[in-house]
Amino acid sequence: MRTPIIAGNWKMNNNIAAAKQLIGELIPLVKDAKAEVVVCVPFTSLAAAVEAVKGTNIKVGAQNVHWAEKGAFTGEISADMLTELGVEFVIIGHSERRQYFGETDQTVNMRVKAALAHGLKPIICVGELLSEREAGKTEEVVVRQTVAAFADIDSGELDNIVIAYEPVWAIGTGKTATAADANDTIKIIRNTIAKLYCPKCAAAIRIQYGGSMNPKNASELMAMEEIDGGLIGGASLKAEDFSKVVNY
Repeated sequence: MRTPIIAGNWKMNNNIAAAKQLIGELIPLVKDAKAEVVVCVPFTSLAAAVEAVKGTNIKVGAQNVHWAEKGAFTGEISADMLTELGVEFVIIGHSERRQYFGETDQTVNMRVKAALAHGLKPIICVGELLSEREAGKTEEVVVRQTVAAFADIDSGELDNIVIAYEPVWAIGTGKTATAADANDTIKIIRNTIAKLYCPKCAAAIRIQYGGSMNPKNASELMAMEEIDGGLIGGASLKAEDFSKVVNY
């Protein structure tokens, strides 16, 4: 049985004071969660978040990591810097990083390798644009992105990796893939892992859905055989909403 994992992606929201308050509100609401609970907070709030979750079942993640150990990469953060803070997870290849900051399939792979080398657990995002979906290219896109992200990644690392399927057209739009559609696409991703590694490897890896999961649709999505959790955007910014998703 795969342990579900619900991760909140706060994006560029919440300063340190707001982060402490939100985590403080969240702790009692999710203390009995069946799922693994992660909050992925802005860089400036990481240290405060790590301190705030001590002694609880909540883990902390970052929203990006650079592939280099150090160097002339203004504005970037290395894996070593994140582990020094006590961060456990890191989102890699989110559609917003791909769309606005030039992230490519190749740089996603480089970031994944850097994260794993320092003991971070990557949440690797894959998903199609609306134009790609309408052109019938969903499978082609998610297979390409998955294959590229896992290039030269050893099977021994799979236990430390989470995949998030996030149809780009369903992020922050209020649109959601039907539960059946999300399940079908995640099955394609899982089959891709089976081809790259082995069926047992594919059966074990956790794959989240990341397209506008919220308190209203979480239970239906989580009831699907292939869906192992959610990468939650807007609904993760309110403790009550996020807890309802976590406790689906």
